[in-house]
Amino acid sequence: MHPIRFRSRKLLVLSFLVVLMSCQEKDVKQKGEKQGVRHQYTNALAEETSPYLLQHAHNPVDWRPWSEAALQEAEKENKLVLVSIGYSSCHWCHVMEEETFEDEEVAKIMNQNFINIKVDREERPDIDQVYMTALQLMNGTGGWPLNVITLPNGKPLYGGTYHTKDQWTQVLTKINELYHNDPAKAAEYSDMVAEGIAQANLVQPTSGFETLTTEVLRKSVANWRSFWDFEQGGDRGPQKFMLPSNLDFLLDYAILSDDDAAKAHVKNTLDKIVNGGIYDHIGGGLYRYSTDAQWKVPHFEKMLYDNAQAISLFSEAYAVFKEPAYKELVLETIAFLEREMKDKDGGYQAAIDADSEGEEGKFYLWDDAELKSVLGATYELFAAYYTIRPDTVWEDGNFVLHRSTSDKAFAREHDLSIEALGEAKKEWKKKLLEVRNKRVRPNSDDKIITSWNALLINAFVDAYKAFGQPEHLEKAKNVFTFLKKNNYKDGALVHSYKEGSKMREGFLEDYAFLIDASLQLYTAVYDRSYLDFAELLTQEVMEKFGDPSGMFRYNSDDDLIAKIIKTDDGVLPSPNAVMAHNLFRLGHILYDTDMVDASKGMLASMTESITEGAPSYARWAKLLMHHTAPFYEVAVVGRDAGELVAQLNKTHLPNTLVVATTVESELPLFKGRYAEEGTYIFVCQDTSCKLPVDTAEKAIGQIRNF
Repeated sequence: MHPIRFRSRKLLVLSFLVVLMSCQEKDVKQKGEKQGVRHQYTNALAEETSPYLLQHAHNPVDWRPWSEAALQEAEKENKLVLVSIGYSSCHWCHVMEEETFEDEEVAKIMNQNFINIKVDREERPDIDQVYMTALQLMNGTGGWPLNVITLPNGKPLYGGTYHTKDQWTQVLTKINELYHNDPAKAAEYSDMVAEGIAQANLVQPTSGFETLTTEVLRKSVANWRSFWDFEQGGDRGPQKFMLPSNLDFLLDYAILSDDDAAKAHVKNTLDKIVNGGIYDHIGGGLYRYSTDAQWKVPHFEKMLYDNAQAISLFSEAYAVFKEPAYKELVLETIAFLEREMKDKDGGYQAAIDADSEGEEGKFYLWDDAELKSVLGATYELFAAYYTIRPDTVWEDGNFVLHRSTSDKAFAREHDLSIEALGEAKKEWKKKLLEVRNKRVRPNSDDKIITSWNALLINAFVDAYKAFGQPEHLEKAKNVFTFLKKNNYKDGALVHSYKEGSKMREGFLEDYAFLIDASLQLYTAVYDRSYLDFAELLTQEVMEKFGDPSGMFRYNSDDDLIAKIIKTDDGVLPSPNAVMAHNLFRLGHILYDTDMVDASKGMLASMTESITEGAPSYARWAKLLMHHTAPFYEVAVVGRDAGELVAQLNKTHLPNTLVVATTVESELPLFKGRYAEEGTYIFVCQDTSCKLPVDTAEKAIGQIRNF
């Protein structure tokens, strides 16, 4: 199961004493052959394009995709609905399928008594959000596979994650008996859970901004600090997630508040990630999370959103610390994405499975004999560098490569120059990658998800700003072009694209993240079309997702049992927090006080959550920092603006918006400031500007002494 972080909810939910699920009998009819392969069973999922749904298309369970028709059938036949949610690279989803959903006896029980629905959470994150909230309310925890039993109206009666075959059979039986023997009790309980979900998505609007204070920010970090793992990095706990939004905020906070302890904690965390087994030292890219507290043994799936955010985080960190290992991670991760996750048409695929040949991590692991055979005389140095010792064997004689020290320290200890070590590493990686590429590869989920690709646009722009390599900017522009062509249909975004797929209109995260990416591109390219597109999408968000609370709903429609107002961060930043940042930035670029006030209103509603649960509200905390510390608008105007912006980007400047134009512009930040004879930098705060200067060094001096 994949553990996830939940914010605390002040809800009173009765304990539910019933355990697992029910059924009797109804075989799925065999529907024939497909592509020359004859299957004993075929269900309605065979008509889908999601890799996760297709994985279950030949289960004996009569699965169907989520639809209103399925719920109506449950109502007509007086059956409970079984909603099973997962995704293609989820290890425990595969395990439960093999142990339970492929079992004919279990299928008989499920088919006789339930309408069985399979959901790909990456296609329908809204359904996942609703029922994951239900699971937390019922059990206090969550993960995937997420298995929920609901009444025909969709209200949850039972929720759980992975089950063995015996557990699952017990659950099915007991819940089905409860429903038919005491329908009033089942209805009462499901109503209570549904009400809890609704309450969990309530946000109280506020009419004032008096809570936007330095004290709230200071207190939130102080509360969070007690959970920091100062030895291993990250937050304390049995597992480690990278959580880039958290580290991004803490780094800026440390710089603006001169908090050396916070800065050291971020640096230590980044170093542990770079050295740990959570990073693929041979092929590049980061795995999903570390299964231990030392970042050593990963869960081996690779997700686009993790790697995109890692590129942004380590690019930003390089600008602060100038650590060569951070640049190496960024460049190797980009190379990995190009090699293994890029679609033939230019978008980037969602995920790579953890399993191959039925074993988790088999594609990535090495035993001692194979390493010696491939590396020959250089094995001993390699083993020292990647901690290959008898006491670091993981399972079945295999090793997860990880490092225990920096390149500088290792080179000194082994009397090597940094250059010689670098050449040795290149040769090791080349040889091992050649061998690894001959293995059976894990499956890929080839959906092109709008929001995740938008994060990758940001990543490429951040890498371009940190390292100045034009190809990274070209990659960002190419992904943007791909999304506009394939994922923007008839004036609306779709959530994911795949040739031949049934495309559904996008969610708030798709709009919010692509607006963010458009603004990022605008700051890097100075092309007004990116700003115009961000404004257009913002207007669509206002019309489609607006809510009386001042926040934005996750869905544009109301076809689920409760609306979703997603405010907390997880592995992805909160779409509402990102949208509040978008309004803030647009307001400063356009001098639109209504947008700034809308952003401040959203933020003011979140100050209690920021104070009490900073790790889950880091993106909001970063926005709060824009209000509690000076925020600067830096306008670079003139034909040589690109050169000056590149020089500014070499220094990490928190709480600063840098925009530029190489031509005359009517935008408020540029109006009347273009001059043929030179290029100038205007440093402003709340529309009040210093005298223009002509070097990045002078502008940075003005920012630091405003």
